[in-house]
Amino acid sequence: MSETAYSGFGDKALPFLKALGFHQNREWFHDNKSIFEEHLNEPRGRLVDALAERLAAKKIPLTCNRKTSTFRINRDVRFAKAKHPYNTHVSAVITRSGTKKDQGLLYFHVSPDECYLSVGFYAMESDELRAFREAIIARKAQFDAALKPLLDLGFAFDHDNSLKRTPRGFEAVTDPDLLDLLRLRHLTLSRRFAEQRLHGTALLDDLTELAEAAQPFLSFGWRVIDPVRAAREEANQ
Repeated sequence: MSETAYSGFGDKALPFLKALGFHQNREWFHDNKSIFEEHLNEPRGRLVDALAERLAAKKIPLTCNRKTSTFRINRDVRFAKAKHPYNTHVSAVITRSGTKKDQGLLYFHVSPDECYLSVGFYAMESDELRAFREAIIARKAQFDAALKPLLDLGFAFDHDNSLKRTPRGFEAVTDPDLLDLLRLRHLTLSRRFAEQRLHGTALLDDLTELAEAAQPFLSFGWRVIDPVRAAREEANQ
């Protein structure tokens, strides 16, 4: 598929998601499913396909496809306190394998409340996170250099759910900036974008730019966590 097939999300994309948040029932959704498919789901699929083409052409070691990289509009409510059946956003991840469980990702999120791009390492295993923290301390200058292209694009670390105290084993660290990094639960950075970026190929351009700028940071993280994962898998065999 040529990337020219992606021409943006439909005009009814955000109004549909806003209305879905109000109705939240299967009957309304199925009565309006054609709007979801035309204005949200199919454009998202075309965006993912077009991005995969661009990444491959640029030899960037990330990929995505509409089957494994996108999230369902239906919520899994089995263990959730809130039982409303539908998400009010659409999103997708871009990883080395193109699957959602791979570490080192790009992410885009489209909703009436906020649209944003994210990049980084989310919900790492405890041994991976510890190794990442140790690497930041040991190679701080290299870490800062890897971050610079993302910071220059306006991305900033996500501090939601940060630890209030220094993690165990790092009590000797006193530098405030370093402590701020060590207390992060997820090493991800985000940047909001205006809904106008949903029109035309602007979001595709933004994701391509992000993928290129993210390579030093993602490579830094992969060099840290890949050996940890390999050792864990070997120990479990």
